[in-house]
Order: sequence, then structure tokens, then C-alpha cells
Amino acid sequence: MTVRMFATSAALAVAIVTFAAPARAQVLKSGIADLNALPEATLTTMPGMTPAIAKAFVDQRPFASIVEANAFLVGQKLTPDQLTALYEKAFVHVNLHAPTNEQILLIPKIGQSPQIARTLTTEFVGYGPWKTVAQFDREFGKYVDDDGRVSLVVSPAETNRLKQYMFIPLNLNTATDEQFLTIPNMAQRMLIEFKEYRPWKTKEQFDREIGKYVGPKETARLWRFMVIE
Repeated sequence: MTVRMFATSAALAVAIVTFAAPARAQVLKSGIADLNALPEATLTTMPGMTPAIAKAFVDQRPFASIVEANAFLVGQKLTPDQLTALYEKAFVHVNLHAPTNEQILLIPKIGQSPQIARTLTTEFVGYGPWKTVAQFDREFGKYVDDDGRVSLVVSPAETNRLKQYMFIPLNLNTATDEQFLTIPNMAQRMLIEFKEYRPWKTKEQFDREIGKYVGPKETARLWRFMVIE
């Protein structure tokens, strides 16, 4: 890790035990909506959005990452303040199997200074690919306090806030119903289809079989949350 730790080993052990309880789901579902799934009417009510921008945004979806979505919205003349307000409500969640600095830095309040932001992005990318929610809690929770500042105090509040913006892809061949339902805007009926076609072998198979039940845009959106292992 890039931040030197001066806390005693006993204090650190207590912090880890307190805040690194394993999570049962791999997808970090939370109060942050998926920009790739919000209905057009809801998007219109979001900060900086107009009916015309919302329609154009929906036409371009799904975005591969928040970087592409952000570039589109900047092109629509949303201001930095409007983008921050929007991303506090909705986001294109970051895939923790392949996080990038550009994606992480678009999370609102990721750091209160350029130095802190660099430290946090180094930790996100350096520990990838992340495998479990417990790993995220354990490793990243060592470094931030409730204000998003690098700290020796483990903060569950800030760690949980950041988790709202991220997901760990689900293995299509082993994920449970409970895990699948952590995907934002997940339709209950798709649980049967995900399991019916096991074993999954390729993305092309996923596109073909799931495409029978939902359109190509929703198939592509769902694929973002999946991996075949």
C-alpha cells in the first residue's frame, strides 16, 4: 500500500474485525442508481438534465463506463457542479475487476485534494482485480475517514459510501439468486434464464439467449455485471 501505516497492530486488528464483515453479495447495490437503467422520465428530473438531454442520453445507452457517460454529458454542456450533483444520485458503476483512475476520479468527493485523490486511485487500481466485498472493506477501509481524507482511522461510513459506486462481476455459472438481485434494476424473471442456460461459455451465448427476453441495450447493460469462469 502507498500510505505508510503508523497505527499499532492491535488497533488495526480491531478496526478490521469491526468493519470488514463479509458481504454476501458481490454486486455493491446501494442508493446510487444506474445511469444506464434509469427511465427517461426519471433522468429528466435529475440535476442538469432537460427532456432533450435525457432523450439523447437514453438513445446512446448503455455506456461502457462512467468515463463515456461523462464525456457525453460534458458535450451537452452540463457544468462540473451539475455533474457532481447528478453523480451523487446516479452513476455508471465501476467494475472492480478493472478499475481505472479516470473512473474513480469521477466519484463525487473522492478526495479533498489532488494528493489525496492520487493516493485513493492508486489503492483502487493497485489492488485490482478485487474479488470480494470483504477484501474491499478490509484493504480500503484502512485509509479513509468520514470526510474522504486519508486517515489512520477506519471509517465504515466513507467505505460504504464508495461501495455504492462499484461492483464486482458475478460469475454467471455460480451466482445465487440473492447475488443476481443486487444488480441495479434487475428483473426477477431473469433469474430463471440466467440459471437455465448454464453452463455459460461465451459472451455470444449470453447475447443470444438473454437477447430473447430483453432488448440488445438491456442485454449489454446486464453483461457489464457478469463474468464467465
